[in-house]
Amino acid sequence: MQPVITLKDIVKTYNLGKPNELEILHGITITIYENEFVAIVGESGSGKSTLMNIIGALDKPTKGEYILNSLNVNKASKDQMSDIRNKNIGFVFQNFNLISRTSALKNVELPMLYKGISSSKRIKKAKELLTLVGMEKRMNHDPNELSGGQKQRVAIARALANNPSIILADEPTGALDSLTSRHVMDLFHKLHKQGKTIILITHSNKLAKECPRIITIKDGNIVSDVRQEINYVN
Repeated sequence: MQPVITLKDIVKTYNLGKPNELEILHGITITIYENEFVAIVGESGSGKSTLMNIIGALDKPTKGEYILNSLNVNKASKDQMSDIRNKNIGFVFQNFNLISRTSALKNVELPMLYKGISSSKRIKKAKELLTLVGMEKRMNHDPNELSGGQKQRVAIARALANNPSIILADEPTGALDSLTSRHVMDLFHKLHKQGKTIILITHSNKLAKECPRIITIKDGNIVSDVRQEINYVN
């Protein structure tokens, strides 16, 4: 398998050179390969959110090297980083980040609109993706008319809009009940089987145990990186 993410000796420091300088990540080295399903697990304050921002090209490391699909993120401009995110990564967040008073269909269309895809192609693709996540009967509903689980399904469909190779999910079940969380995790397993690289950021060891690879971060350091056999049956 080809590496899609290579982090080498990543350090992240805030307030550099100031009295309140704080180093959050202390030299993270990780390689994630095509079509892996990886959990990055850690408690609050462990540095996993900072690491997620760097993996997602939302922020740059202070030191170290980050290669994403052969692109050197360290050397990218802000516009180039935005382009890297749009082409390579689909984001799924705990709080859904859907636009209110805008239908599920329009929410899923939005990334394609920014990419300049025509209206007819956007609508066709958005309908296909909402059908994939089981939301074909609710595509004309606004977010305030949807349950938490339905909102997250729409968010996952939106994350797939530009056909990214990587899905980066930050605590995607954190705001959901156990049954709805199960449905969302089933959907991630389905996407993994279809060839997507899935990176799940979570504090939940229970969710992490569903993933074939578990990377544990503590106090800004990787303390374990374990691969395991998973017999997932949906």
